[in-house]
Amino acid sequence: MSAPVLYFADPGEAADLAAFLGRLLHYDKAAAVRLQAQAGGQALAVFGRPPSFEVLAIRTARLLKPYENGIDDSLDVTVSAGQLLESVDADGGSSSAVIPPAVTGPPWAGVLPPRGGWERLDGFPDAAALHGLVKAAVAEFRARVEELAPEARTRAELDHIGREIWSRQIAGSAVPVRVAHAAVSLGFLRGTSADLLTSGAWVRLRTAYGSVAMRRTGSGLGGLFVGPA
Repeated sequence: MSAPVLYFADPGEAADLAAFLGRLLHYDKAAAVRLQAQAGGQALAVFGRPPSFEVLAIRTARLLKPYENGIDDSLDVTVSAGQLLESVDADGGSSSAVIPPAVTGPPWAGVLPPRGGWERLDGFPDAAALHGLVKAAVAEFRARVEELAPEARTRAELDHIGREIWSRQIAGSAVPVRVAHAAVSLGFLRGTSADLLTSGAWVRLRTAYGSVAMRRTGSGLGGLFVGPA
């Protein structure tokens, strides 16, 4: 049986997906992604987890019909991000991708954010403010590393500094700075729009270019508070 083929709505959709996969592979050469058809098979959701940020990254792409070889709204498979990237044709006339063989999914692939029930929270900083926050955090990290004696710049010490900085809350919320850092690093935080959404134990930073989600442990998001930007 031939491998399933995805046809994208236009070359831009294919190119954006390729860029997203490339960024995931930058952080993890062996990255896997989970693919799910949505909107009645008219859209593809791609989930990945860059290990440096401890969040889920979500990119969607609009698809065309008809499909070839069994692509429908029941598509749900975990594949190699590298193999999928190699199959994306963003420059040719087809704007297509062949779905690689399924792989054994990592643990995160079995726990995805809900599709519905999201509520937008007011008062969260806009994209420009989040960019500034991330820029300041990166500058602080570099400055603190520079202050260390060469022999003290161990992996353990660098991880300690990073955890302290990236775990800080954004604007008095329960959302850590690493969520915004991930959105910047993955190319999602462009333009001016950035919304914070919650659904159950999940929180999600959404932009027009993708989303970053994380699942809170313990008591969940019941105590979430967002202060003024």
